[in-house]
Amino acid sequence: MDVGYHSYETESTQTAGKVITCKAAVAWGPGQPLVIEDVQVAPPQKMEVRVKVLFTSICHTDLSSWKGENEAQRAYPRILGHEAAGIVESVGEGVEDMKIGDHVIPFFQGECGTCICCRSQKTNLCQKFGVNPLKSVMVNDGKTRFSTMDGNPIFHFLNTSTFSQYTVLDSACVVKIDTKAPLEKMSLLSCGVSTGVGAAWNVANVQPGSSVAIFGLGAVGLAVAEGARVRGASKIIGVDINPSKFFKGKAVGITEFINPKDLDVPVHEKIGAITEGGVDYSFECVGNLEVLREAFLSTHTGWGLTVLLGIHPSPMLLPLHPMELFNGRQIVGSIFGGFKGKTQLPKLAEQCMCGTLNLDEFITHELPFHNINEAFQLLIEGKSLRCLLHL
Repeated sequence: MDVGYHSYETESTQTAGKVITCKAAVAWGPGQPLVIEDVQVAPPQKMEVRVKVLFTSICHTDLSSWKGENEAQRAYPRILGHEAAGIVESVGEGVEDMKIGDHVIPFFQGECGTCICCRSQKTNLCQKFGVNPLKSVMVNDGKTRFSTMDGNPIFHFLNTSTFSQYTVLDSACVVKIDTKAPLEKMSLLSCGVSTGVGAAWNVANVQPGSSVAIFGLGAVGLAVAEGARVRGASKIIGVDINPSKFFKGKAVGITEFINPKDLDVPVHEKIGAITEGGVDYSFECVGNLEVLREAFLSTHTGWGLTVLLGIHPSPMLLPLHPMELFNGRQIVGSIFGGFKGKTQLPKLAEQCMCGTLNLDEFITHELPFHNINEAFQLLIEGKSLRCLLHL
């Protein structure tokens, strides 16, 4: 490890302050296959970090953005990707918490540490570097750090843009982790696993012996199950129309499975019947209003809590009548699992290293970076949770 560290430190010294030419997967239009091509990556400016990406994976948010489902968020050409792990190649002026050679995780929900939200223990939002799907340039100068070989700008994505061998991030959107942590697994903490586990731990605060229902058993939903299992939930119900997800669910603690296609009654009625009136916590991980309503009604009157994690297209309104909240059920949204990236992700990485969380179940496929379009197809077909790409 030490030999590789010092070798990379020497290599980075040679590239620091210079434009780097590397391979990236560039999106040129909605739904068009990503193009692996040479791009130029400028040096980091003040409070920015340039990272050599070693591993990246694909999330449904990448898939949605690649399809261009929300026209207002379209910006091309663009480098997508927001789950990754890598090594610091160089840092800009003012960066003191990272140096060349550090192992790092990028994250889309930044933490500047100084705004009113960052100073509050009640939220993980950040006024300056919070996630903004409309944002496609750097904060410093409103320009990109990526460009084509003929000098035209290539836009950024979710503060991260990890589908590139090198990327530039605001220092508020990347954090140093223990060099002993396996980087190939740590990429999952950039989004999916943190989002799900954190929803169970930080947002719902799942209690021992409680009951949980999870709607949608993709990577985020299964991460919720893992988080609920660690917290000691006694009943964890998984709801999905894809029966192949059930086998994987058992490995992360799901105790019962419901396929809505197999029922002749609404899902919430089935859950109510097997839980003495409803679960303590439900988690909507699909991004579908009908599913959200079922999740809400699946919780127990008086105290049931529904956590919204699915990304819903705009414009959509909650499928609830205000008076339904008088029955004691609550609903709350969650972004990045309530984690503050700079201050809490290193601890989460340590918990993964010591075996508190099991990340192995989430990586179902591994491919070289140039096969990224194949990885997208695996996700589209529901065959993968996370396909880890080696850069």
